[in-house]
Parts: sequence; structure tokens; C-alpha cells
Amino acid sequence: MNKKLALLFLLLSIITFAQQKPTLFLIGDSTMANKENPDKNPEHGWGQMLPPLMTSGIEIQNHATNGRSSKSFRTEGRWDKVMKQLKKGDFVIIQFGHNDQKLNDSVRFTNPYTQYRANLERYVNEARSKGATPILMSSIVRRNFNENGVLVDTHKEYPLVVRMVTNELKVPFVDLQLLTEQMEISYDPENSKKLHLHYKKGDTDYYPEGKDDDTHLSKLGAESIAKLAVQSLKTLKTGLEKYIK
Repeated sequence: MNKKLALLFLLLSIITFAQQKPTLFLIGDSTMANKENPDKNPEHGWGQMLPPLMTSGIEIQNHATNGRSSKSFRTEGRWDKVMKQLKKGDFVIIQFGHNDQKLNDSVRFTNPYTQYRANLERYVNEARSKGATPILMSSIVRRNFNENGVLVDTHKEYPLVVRMVTNELKVPFVDLQLLTEQMEISYDPENSKKLHLHYKKGDTDYYPEGKDDDTHLSKLGAESIAKLAVQSLKTLKTGLEKYIK
């Protein structure tokens, strides 16, 4: 009988431990999202490269999806799927902006100072209502060098609004815009192509006609940004640092 009780206690302890294991949820756009066929597909999202940088003590769920804005991610029910799972001790990284700029797309566009800001505030407050820790991130830069070799911003007001929400609601914040600006500049206008998707016709079977994409990331670009993100996350003292290798 004692052996049975001991086994039952052990089983209950394992179940309890599993239930207490925190989850890191990622919500955002294509620059963060998991990509299909990672062994063949040259494109990777930086969130896709996080698991090797984290310990087994935390689960990672990457809900970031190509083409989504802070508006469409919610209207499509993707946030609902996260909210249904969120529990005390979890973490949510929130990174939108690229697609909120789509001025000719009513499904995705948000005014930066009104709807975009309100959307970010709502994600933060709803995550906190579940006992989770929200973490805001500004968008990664596009590779957009001018003829003089100067990296020109394309996000305009959106990163500023992320900072405003960060300051107003006291949210942990990683300035990926700054970090990726520094990274792109350090590679220089030509070598920074390696961070993105630049292929001539015939270079790769995945893009038989070639590819010139300065927004999305190569494996090198995604890995580099994931490392930058993790280095910053370590300094925030949110509790997430315990699960970073």
C-alpha cells in the first residue's frame, strides 16, 4: 500500500510540476514567425531561432504569423488562442508594426497614435490580467540604405508609440529597432544582404527566379536577431532570464 501511495504522490508531483512550467508566447508578424520547410527554406523568423537559446524549463509557443498587424492578429482570433492558455507566470513577447503601416489595407492598417497604441495597451493589460508578463519589442529595421550608405528608417511613428506604451504602462521593453539598425550598419550596405533574402536566378531551388527581399530574414539574420533579443531579455529582470542559456 505504501508503494502505491508513493507512486501516486510521485505522479501527482510530476503533473503539478508540468502544470507549473511557464510558457513564452510570441505574437507578431512574419519577421518573428516560424517558416515552413526550415531545412530547405532560406527564410527564417527570429522567433523560430529562440528554442536553442532557452532551457527546457520553459515552453515556447510562436504564434507570430506572416502578414499580421496588431489589428488583424486579434480580429482573426489568434490572440484568443493565446488568452485561453495564458496562466500566471507565463510571458508574452509582443512585436507588431510592419503591417500596421499598410495604408491601403483596411484589414491591417492602424493609425499609430490611436488604434495601434490602443491595441498594444490592450494586449499588455489582457496579458497582465492572466498573471502573465508582457514584453514589448519595437520592429526590426528593413535593409534600406540610400545612395550614400545611410540606413534610412521606414517605420516612422510606430516604434515611438511602442516606447510611449512602454513608459505609460511600465512594460519591459526591447528596442529591436535600435539593435537591428546597429547590426545592419555593422555589416555595411553590401554585406547586410546576407541577413536577408538576396539570391540571383539559379542560386537556390527555393527561389528559382531569384529573390530581393530587404524585410525578411535569412537564417543568419534570424539567428543574429534572436541572440540580440535574448541578450536584452537577460537584462530586464522579468524572471524570463532564468530560462535563458
